[in-house]
Amino acid sequence: MDTTLQDPLLGHVLDGRYRIDARIAVGGMATVYRAVDTRLDRVLALKVMHPSLAADASFVERFIREAKSVARLSHPNVVGVFDQGAEGAYVYLAMEYIAGCTLRDVLRDRGALRPRAALDILEPVLAALGAAHRAGFVHRDMKPENVLIGDDGRVKVADFGLVRAVDTVTNTTGTILGTVSYLAPEQIEHGTATPAVDVYACGVLLYEMLTGGKPHSGDTPAQILFKHLNEDVPPPSAVVPGLPYELDELVASATARNPEVRPHDAVALLAQALGARAALSDAQLDAVPPQAHEVEHAGADDRTSVIPRAVRTGGAPVQLPLPAEYGASEEPLHRTSRLETPPPPVAPQSPERRRGGGAPRRRLYMIVVAVVLALGIGTGVWYINSGQFTKVPTILQQSQAQAERRIESAGLQVGHTALKYSDVYKRGTVMGSDPEPGARIRDNGTVNLTVSRGPETVKVPDLKGTALSKARSELKDAGLVPGMVTRAFSEDIPRGSVISTDPDAGTTRHSGSAVALVVSKGSPVDVPDVVGESQDEAVADLEDAGLKVKIAQERVNSDEDKGKVAQQSPEEGKQLAEGDTVTLTISKGPVMVDVPDVTGMSVDDATSTLEDAGFQVDEDRGLLGLFGDTVKSQSPGAGDSAPKGSTVKITIR
Repeated sequence: MDTTLQDPLLGHVLDGRYRIDARIAVGGMATVYRAVDTRLDRVLALKVMHPSLAADASFVERFIREAKSVARLSHPNVVGVFDQGAEGAYVYLAMEYIAGCTLRDVLRDRGALRPRAALDILEPVLAALGAAHRAGFVHRDMKPENVLIGDDGRVKVADFGLVRAVDTVTNTTGTILGTVSYLAPEQIEHGTATPAVDVYACGVLLYEMLTGGKPHSGDTPAQILFKHLNEDVPPPSAVVPGLPYELDELVASATARNPEVRPHDAVALLAQALGARAALSDAQLDAVPPQAHEVEHAGADDRTSVIPRAVRTGGAPVQLPLPAEYGASEEPLHRTSRLETPPPPVAPQSPERRRGGGAPRRRLYMIVVAVVLALGIGTGVWYINSGQFTKVPTILQQSQAQAERRIESAGLQVGHTALKYSDVYKRGTVMGSDPEPGARIRDNGTVNLTVSRGPETVKVPDLKGTALSKARSELKDAGLVPGMVTRAFSEDIPRGSVISTDPDAGTTRHSGSAVALVVSKGSPVDVPDVVGESQDEAVADLEDAGLKVKIAQERVNSDEDKGKVAQQSPEEGKQLAEGDTVTLTISKGPVMVDVPDVTGMSVDDATSTLEDAGFQVDEDRGLLGLFGDTVKSQSPGAGDSAPKGSTVKITIR
């Protein structure tokens, strides 16, 4: 049954201007239609908010105010916003219509993408988000459904109508807006909307493009939210063996659970993505990923929803209710009335499973304590003398993720994390804890961490003449981030080594700042002219000049003899770097044409006939033909074959 027939807006002229022709997509927040602006006679996309959300006056007010702000955001990779309005219960946005598909369609059809294709999509997405971040906006709901790929290959980010201003928090009856598979930990726990939440979502997006699946899965949204809060995104190479470590590092950087450790906005992440691309070879970029399994991309976790946020009591967050296997209550997930598609409740475990050790020891222990308290027994003495003590494990100089795993493995809980500058500890590593390592602590106690930001300010090292890989390593050791890599000719610096940096060597920058690198292509090589030479001669001349040679598969007709070089790219006189490639196209020889018979014709008719056949004409009049106008003979003769463009001589008498 075609449900579109029941849509009351199809065929309707909304707000007296927009004729709705077809329904494109339905999301958790709105429905998108293809429409025609009857005033300007142009096709556009009309996004109409679901009436259940449009009934909330404060939500609509924010939607209108923020949509107007985003309409001023002009960027080639952002879906443009033309107009906004309302008619009755229908609140809408009029937007640029993109003929094509979404990234979700591509992932559903193809699964994992080649690294080059993934970066080709990620980079314009980050450019769009970077423009938004620098303008003071956060998208909040980045996912494959909001990445549009036009039939012309352009990549555009949609749904900028639901952004929020930087550093704001969603406080709508304790709920957050987003799609569970792409929510950052701080977005789940605090409702924070900063550029870092978009960076996190883009990291998940890249993981999904490289592997064909999401990093965190679960039977319910609550399970997925729990994993975002408590588990690191795994490296893509764990799913697709052979992926370069640069891509693992890019995903890890973008999806760090601590937002302070991520790139501070999409511009910074774009610099890292460009750096990763530059570090990969063509073979690595074009490696075909194995499609080991099919991935179901559609589901409740792909919808934009209003999700209950963890509530804080006395400064401590109360976790979202989770399934029993995660050590949480077996009570169904409590939802506000605005959650449009409630996830199914988790079935309680059987008594046999609970008796078999399925319920966590910690929860059983807390129940016993509660019973003792209720009975008025001397709990304090019993607890103190129960021997429930352990030691804080050694975690100094470890990454935050490694430290958290060790703390949890010791039966302890991770508390809050403080960030401090340090000249001793590397950025992102643990420099202290409370209690400190080795200290006696009650079993199930809480350990707070202090994580290094790296040095507060650092000097850009002098990397001139340093190999690119080593230069990147030295920047990281100095607490800086390797940025965009561009390449230039240099007579002095060897190929593949750094010519200069931006900022310059010796410049002081904050820890974590990006440093762009200019890398040498080596001395320039003048491309020699090899057109007309045999293939072997041309290859030898180019290789002697320090260049590589590629022979085009197809041959072409040309004035050059068969087997000679007909074309070269780049042409003579262009400059390349040593080791660059010149492509040669080999001649099939000229096109041969039958010579028409023009004897007995007038000179004008003969000339016209021969030129129409592709020949040039040479007149031979001699003394006897000075005043004649009739062709007495021709060479080549009629019926002979001659190269197209060659000359036919006619004798006139």
